[in-house]
Amino acid sequence: MHPRYKRILLKLSGEALMGDKSFGFDNEVIAQYARDIKSIVDLGTQVAIVIGGGNIYRGMNEAETGIERAHGDYMGMLATVINGMAMQAGLEKIGVYTRLQSAIKMEQIAEPYIRRRAIRHVEKGRVVIFGAGTGNPYFTTDTAGSLRAIEISAEVILKGTRVDGIYTADPEKDPHAQKFQTITFQECISKNLRVMDMTAFTLCMENQLPIIVFDMNKPGNLLKVVKGEEVGTLVSD
Repeated sequence: MHPRYKRILLKLSGEALMGDKSFGFDNEVIAQYARDIKSIVDLGTQVAIVIGGGNIYRGMNEAETGIERAHGDYMGMLATVINGMAMQAGLEKIGVYTRLQSAIKMEQIAEPYIRRRAIRHVEKGRVVIFGAGTGNPYFTTDTAGSLRAIEISAEVILKGTRVDGIYTADPEKDPHAQKFQTITFQECISKNLRVMDMTAFTLCMENQLPIIVFDMNKPGNLLKVVKGEEVGTLVSD
């Protein structure tokens, strides 16, 4: 069985790693994600990952915290490195070779982000985890995911969430929300559907990089997406 996608970037939210907890990690969630990622590595797909940091630190309103935005964003970047280390440990525990690269230098725990080295790692079958966002404040990890996906020539961004696609409204709040199987970039903009922040979304649109939004918490879904099965919602031209 050949995968539909040869090289992917998997974007995960930090909040997803909490499971039912209010903070930090749920080891079961990390273990499930690791198993699902291993299943596509075993299929021959080259994998890179970007994880948010919201389970550890969310950029708060400056008026509430007294922490200026740029300073808070750097704190969030460090949180993504912690999440990257946790995911790295989960993957290596089950025999998946990984490399953690950071946009902020911290040589004792991560390689510096070097584009050509990252490409070489995925070509060798290693899972590359990109930490510390873009290395700049005022950019989200969605933007980091889009940027890194384009830089390493990924064929698609797989955005793993806790809902099974893009809906006309929030399905957790509106029982009548309708799911889209496929949707164009322009339709997402005209309907004001928040798939990603606009900087990240525009990067994907301008570079014709498709996005698939799917439920990562359902075991086996990631493998189905990579095989080309109709799971989640495809955003493309």
